[in-house]
Amino acid sequence: MRPELERLRGIEHYLLGAPDAPPPAAALAADTEAQRRAYGALHLAGQRQLRRELAAIHETLYGPRAGRWAWTAAAAGLRLVFARWGRRA
Repeated sequence: MRPELERLRGIEHYLLGAPDAPPPAAALAADTEAQRRAYGALHLAGQRQLRRELAAIHETLYGPRAGRWAWTAAAAGLRLVFARWGRRA
């Protein structure tokens, strides 16, 4: 494996708490902290996206529906049809 990938793998093992991962050397401390902040930012972004998606689902399920009262207009039209039909008889 390339040295850079090997270094990143070591940092990730340490950050993810792998039991066989030795603590990073002093030279890697800054890289480890940057990686930790990147993971934190990704975690926060994932939480925000999940909240947005849940809010959209909630709005779809429980929000106002398009044409919610359209059935009343149809019922009024049917009432007129039945009223006229009853007069013919």
